[in-house]
Amino acid sequence: MFYCYGITEKGIMPHNEDAMLINRDVIDSGISEQNIHAPFIAAVSDGVSGERSGELASVMCLEMIRDLRYDSTIELESRIEKIHHKLANYSRSDPETHNMQATLCGIAVDEDLNITHFNVGDSRLYRFRCGRLKQLSRDQSLVQLLYEEGSITLEEKKNHVHRNIIFPVLGNLNSVPQADITDIGGMEYGDVLLLCTDGLSDYVSAIDIEEILEYAEPLKKRIARLVKKALDNGGKDNITVFAMIYSP
Repeated sequence: MFYCYGITEKGIMPHNEDAMLINRDVIDSGISEQNIHAPFIAAVSDGVSGERSGELASVMCLEMIRDLRYDSTIELESRIEKIHHKLANYSRSDPETHNMQATLCGIAVDEDLNITHFNVGDSRLYRFRCGRLKQLSRDQSLVQLLYEEGSITLEEKKNHVHRNIIFPVLGNLNSVPQADITDIGGMEYGDVLLLCTDGLSDYVSAIDIEEILEYAEPLKKRIARLVKKALDNGGKDNITVFAMIYSP
């Protein structure tokens, strides 16, 4: 069984373009706490800033992921590409939703407890294991590309003027995004898997996330601390954080 806890909130923004999926539930406001048996999918999605109807795009994206009814026979890459085309076709049909887009970052747990990670955009997956935090996802962004090719340093990456420029995401009318699909195996005792939108990762450092996850208190209190930390650090975006632990 997996214990899952998530928070999504608008922060100081007038509305929430983030949403999260936990098993069969798509949540665009508030918290969710669940104990879940495999197989299932959990994910976060962020409507792309500056595009119309970002809040609709994130919810629609997660509803379509939910409807996959995941197990080990499902081929995620082609299914995510179909979701992209459905979002793009929907946005073409109405000027109010033209070019609406969303990021997608999630984990799919199959019936044998194997976990596959999928990502389009700059929302993130971290693993907290034995007191150390590791980012398992790869940001699909301009600054990540510059960092990987050695053009900028890690410190420059954190504050780069173009840090919010991301590659095409789901629903983009001009290009088909490429989903990163990675098998991350299973969970060890004490592991925490954490999904978040950039409303957390842009305002709370990996060191601070690691420090908060080390606290000897219930997981839901630690997740609430992360959200508060983002707001206290001047967060100006919606914030979504999902965490999961395995209980044999």
